[in-house]
This record gives sequence, structure tokens and C-alpha cells, in this order.
Amino acid sequence: MNRKPVVTIDGPAGAGKSTISREVARRLCFLYLDTGALYRAVAYGLTVRGYSGNDAELAGLCRSLRVELQNRDGELRVSVDGEEVTGKLRTEEIGILASTVSASPAVREALLSLQRDIAAEGGVVAEGRDMGTVVFPGAEVKFFLDASVEERAERRYRELIGKGERTSLAEVTRGIVIRDRQDRERAVSPLRVPPDARIIDTTGKPIPQVVDIMMRILEDAGASPAR
Repeated sequence: MNRKPVVTIDGPAGAGKSTISREVARRLCFLYLDTGALYRAVAYGLTVRGYSGNDAELAGLCRSLRVELQNRDGELRVSVDGEEVTGKLRTEEIGILASTVSASPAVREALLSLQRDIAAEGGVVAEGRDMGTVVFPGAEVKFFLDASVEERAERRYRELIGKGERTSLAEVTRGIVIRDRQDRERAVSPLRVPPDARIIDTTGKPIPQVVDIMMRILEDAGASPAR
């Protein structure tokens, strides 16, 4: 490859995309693009501005939000209207609202060009739910990660508890099921497996094992830090 490739990693909530994508990007010396964080940033901005759930006001609010990205030592940092919000985006409330508003054409249009601009020169690992199908359909290497609902909920529950949040496994499982339904049934850019993606079931697999599998595929495709 003359140009560093774009690598897409899609899948449902809790499949391990974020952790795995960061590690793959680190090993490749690529930029990690957490597109889910962008939608969470929009959801956060809407919450701060008092969004009531009215679709009629969504387009105007979205256009006026200023979402900015910075690459700090390989980590994507997100700001909304000048406020650094990266550490405030991982609550269940923001996650569910992000899944809801991501179905809006206005929201998706606002972020589509931003994502493509970031990846224009290649050398990006883009993680989300429609990276390989809509945002980067021409990506050189595509993955789709999946896992059972039970395991995805357990992972998310441990993550939230580790951050000091008060929740229950039953509540997190309900949130996973709701987000799965929203992501797969939305009219705009639903969660789908790209036809040319490598599908990896991460159930019962430790993160290093999944990353090793993906790195072998990437090396076979000609993507490596040395190239």
C-alpha cells in the first residue's frame, strides 16, 4: 500500500471495540478515531443545552454545536463548545441518548465530513457502528466485532463500577438491549456487518488474543508500522 490504510472496526455496544481499537492503533502507530465519542459529544452538548427530545429543534441545535477533536499522544480528546468533555461521555444516560440522536440525518451529516477529513490521509483506526458500511465504505481493512449480550453487559458493568458509578448488572443489560435495538432498527445508517468485513466473535476471548488475530490479518493485508 502506498498510503497508510484506513481500518474500520464496527460492532454493537460492549463488544470490546474501544479497547481493541486503541491497542490496534497503538501497535500500528495509527490515529485512533473513536466515532462513538463524537456522537456522545453531541448528546452531551444537547443535554447541556436542555434538549427536550423534540426532533424539530435537533437540526438547529446540532448545527450550532462546536465539536472539536485533538490528538494528544495518540489519544483522541473531544471538546464541545470549548469544554473538554472526554471524561464525561461514558455514562449510560449519555450512551442511550447518543444512540437515539445518531439516527437523525442532521446529526449524522454534521459529523460525517468531520470524520472523513480526519481520515483523508489514511493511517486511522476508525471505531463505531457504521464505519465500514457508510462513513468509510472504501476502507482497506474492515472488522466486525461481536459478543453475547451477557458478556457485553458484564464487561460494561465492570467498566462502570471501576469508574465509581452506581448501577446494577440488570440495569446495564437493559441498556445494552435497548441500544442494540435502536442501533439495528434505525432508518439511517443502522448497525450492519459490512459485506467485506472480517467477523470476530470476542465472547470468551481475552483482549490480547483478539488483537493478535487482527494484527495477523492486518499484516497479511500489508498494514504494519514498518510500511
